[in-house]
Amino acid sequence: MGQEAGQMSPAQINHTLKANEYSHTLPRGPASHGVLGFQSNMLPSNHPGEDCRSSATCLPGCDGVLLGVFDGHAGPACAHTVSQRLFYYIAVAMLPLRVLAEIELAVEEERAVPPLLEWYKHPQDHNCPDGGTISFHSLRNYWQERLEDKDLEDEEEEGDRVTSALVNAFRRLDYDLSVEAQVYLSMSSPRRPSLPGEASSMSSPLRVALSGCTACVAYVSNGVLHVANLGDSRAVLGVQEPDGRWSAVSLTNDHNAQNPDELQRILGEHPPSECKTVVRHDRLLGLLLPFRAFGDVRFKWSAEMLSRAHETRPDVLSVVSEAVRTLPPHYLTPPYLSAHPEVTQHRIRPSDKFLVLATDGLWELMHRQTVVQLVGEQLSGLQQQRPIVPASGMTLGGLQRLLLERRGRVISVLEDQNAATHLLRHALGDDGYGAVAPTRLAKMLSLPSELARRYRDDITITVIHLNEPDL
Repeated sequence: MGQEAGQMSPAQINHTLKANEYSHTLPRGPASHGVLGFQSNMLPSNHPGEDCRSSATCLPGCDGVLLGVFDGHAGPACAHTVSQRLFYYIAVAMLPLRVLAEIELAVEEERAVPPLLEWYKHPQDHNCPDGGTISFHSLRNYWQERLEDKDLEDEEEEGDRVTSALVNAFRRLDYDLSVEAQVYLSMSSPRRPSLPGEASSMSSPLRVALSGCTACVAYVSNGVLHVANLGDSRAVLGVQEPDGRWSAVSLTNDHNAQNPDELQRILGEHPPSECKTVVRHDRLLGLLLPFRAFGDVRFKWSAEMLSRAHETRPDVLSVVSEAVRTLPPHYLTPPYLSAHPEVTQHRIRPSDKFLVLATDGLWELMHRQTVVQLVGEQLSGLQQQRPIVPASGMTLGGLQRLLLERRGRVISVLEDQNAATHLLRHALGDDGYGAVAPTRLAKMLSLPSELARRYRDDITITVIHLNEPDL
């Protein structure tokens, strides 16, 4: 990086830490659905980074706020695609059929279709092609099928309806990614030369389907929080107890070998004769850590289909990892991998102050209680630095006591206004005693890309603010 590790100046450290930070404040009122705003940040380790994030408000018809983090593997293609397309599928899954019918009529009459989402994006987010025509065609097929099945729409409770919509959206997008890759293969021939850049394009349907990603998505509407999780990213609620202490409440379960229920689910879906091969060395077929993910068709397609992909498009396979280019061992009864999310519902209480969504890169470095403690203390500290407006009738003595108390509680000026950046700083620079060691932080940030992955994963964090902290 042009300088010795650990020699970064404070200005360089902050520039690196804050390069991808983003924040948005939602206007108070019904449209916020119980969300004050959010702050997020990303710090890549891989080159290019394989994590993505998304944030949007659903426009009238499927009101709510959507935020998600996506952790890619075997390349960034799947995470990039899912981060751009999943929220549209969720919107279509939640929209009333009459609204879908109006949208379909507008498309048929070649009129402008009203937007489904209002996106909130950092300039670096969603900066790759999304397969435009293909993705719209697949999305339209989805809403057309919903319209055809209108007689099946029942009177579910609101929470059940949202849960069903989230599950259906996740599974349908994964299905479409698989179908698009198969169509791509059917139109391909080993004799047809690749178009310039086709094999290396992240929007190549086959490359998207061969790579994979986990997803953790929060949907907040009318004061109710739903979290849909697929894989090993996590959602942790920051709760402020009556005495001011902070508690961490997990709203997700990891879908990997460390979760006994998940391990039992995987083993129960395959014959007893495979009990020693389905999970080996705590990995799916000895290869993949998460047991649920988008893409990764090498754990979902038939062996025949995978062999055809290898024979038909070796050019695409040449730009992905070696593990993807070979058939997994003991591949007997696919699919082995699921895109069925686990959904948690939670009604937001006054004591629920924030929700942290983060990819596993953060949780590998920091315990959830530490995460919540850091965010809670940072938010309280920022609030204490706001100008004091004396209450009517407050004496000078009372004001002085208030100022002294506040000065005692705010130990130092907080360097980060963004809670996600604050977490990154502590995760990488922790001195073992709860403080940040500048030298350690500089060394972690200045590692060359070929070494960084040995010490940490890509890290993506979104902190969703639900209620002001109590002072």
